[in-house]
Amino acid sequence: MRQRRFGWLNLGVGLVLLSSAFPALGIIRQADVNLDYVAQAALERARKPFHSPRVDLPPFLKADQLNYDAYREIRFRRDRALWSNTGSPYLVEFFHPGYLYEEPVRVNEFVAGHVQDIRFVSDFFDYGGHKFKQQIPANTGYAGFRVLSALNEPGRMDELGAFLGASYYRLLGKGQRYGQSARGLALDCGESDRGEEFPIFTDWWLGKPETSDEALHLFGLLDSVSCAGAFEFHIRPGETTIADVDAVLYFRERPRVREADPNRLPTETLGMAPLTSMFWFGPASEARFNDYRPAVHDSDGLLMSFGTGEVLWRPLDDPPRLVHQRFMTTNLLGFGLLQRNRDLNAYQDIFNCYHQVPSVWVQPRGNWGEGTVNLVELNTRYEGLDNIVAFWSPKEIPQPLHPLRFSYTEFWTRENDRTLSTNRVVNTMIGGDVGTPSRRQIAVDFQGPALNGITEEDPPQAVSSCSENGAIVDSQVIKVPGTPIWRIMLKVDRKDENPIDVRCTLTRGSKPITETWTDSLNQP
Repeated sequence: MRQRRFGWLNLGVGLVLLSSAFPALGIIRQADVNLDYVAQAALERARKPFHSPRVDLPPFLKADQLNYDAYREIRFRRDRALWSNTGSPYLVEFFHPGYLYEEPVRVNEFVAGHVQDIRFVSDFFDYGGHKFKQQIPANTGYAGFRVLSALNEPGRMDELGAFLGASYYRLLGKGQRYGQSARGLALDCGESDRGEEFPIFTDWWLGKPETSDEALHLFGLLDSVSCAGAFEFHIRPGETTIADVDAVLYFRERPRVREADPNRLPTETLGMAPLTSMFWFGPASEARFNDYRPAVHDSDGLLMSFGTGEVLWRPLDDPPRLVHQRFMTTNLLGFGLLQRNRDLNAYQDIFNCYHQVPSVWVQPRGNWGEGTVNLVELNTRYEGLDNIVAFWSPKEIPQPLHPLRFSYTEFWTRENDRTLSTNRVVNTMIGGDVGTPSRRQIAVDFQGPALNGITEEDPPQAVSSCSENGAIVDSQVIKVPGTPIWRIMLKVDRKDENPIDVRCTLTRGSKPITETWTDSLNQP
């Protein structure tokens, strides 16, 4: 267990230094803030029925009167950022409550042995054309916060990440633009017989950094109808921004869950390290849209690495109906939602810059045991709505009030300084067959060092399969002329209207030499 130590903090002098930099800091309390400290608070929460922190905001701050554009007019004043006059390598700015954010977040600052709350101050915000500043209650909390660092250039503070809404957060590496999000937890995501439960971060503790600190240290208290938990973050910005996450989770007693929400069923699916993204369309899409851009997505596939040595690539889709796929394993090495195509020409979008959004790779620390990587795809007709979720689900949900401890590392990357997989899928193309309407044609391109030097006279072999409601009627392996790419061409017939699961990989003899491509064909 790691705990922040501050060499300059001692006696009264240290307390003055802690208080003077930010006038919204409240009363200083003695406490060693660490994962056990926050976990104890989570356990105390879990012993009681869930109580939402939602407050009755003034009507002018609610979503029916304050839309997205009007909410964005309210901006935190950069000169009031937390730690702004201390030489800190990080600054923190706060989000104003309102619009969709009606659940206030309690924020604290801590150093070794001491903690104090950060109060809401309306003078810290520029309200633009809004005239309601004087009408905002003094006890209003913040909606969340963003973190700034010299991510891209020395001396220039750019946005490193934001924690806003339920348990959502987003981070950035050097030269990246916001795309997908991570979450603390997902509960019953993708279940057809119940609605999803969205846990929320209700409390934060922000570790005040020293000028030489490379990592930012945060703790979050997560709460929900079914469970409560403690999360510890160590965030290290860079070409790839890395976040180490340690968590302790406590489920509530089942009767108390029903008392909090009588219609709520016991949790069926626990989603650990969930990632949320958007996929509208691309070359792999079975459905096409009337849009000038050739692709619109924040991620184009789910990558999974298993202890067996198998690496799976599952291209994403915008399906006509809910798709929830589970990939079982007993030793997960990692999973992530990736944006592999980094060419602006693949998107032709100079506003959203989809070629610059991060891929996010989750690497467990310790063995997570038996369970499934889950992929949930929802239908969307708009790029502003996230419709993709990926997460790990353990085989067993712990008994009430028994701690579930897990740790993992997130890599927010464009793979400029690291490679998540070699010998990989670089293109997926799916279309119909004019002569046979029930048939789908699939082209999957592979590239990597294991394929270099293989000649057309001695090509690799394709191994392919599909579920019982489909049949592979043709399979070919072809070298794409003038490139190092090898292509598998498949023709698949469907026997009914249900999705068809298809897999293929390239081998030399009996040994796979590439990722395994897999997909679920949804279009009739």
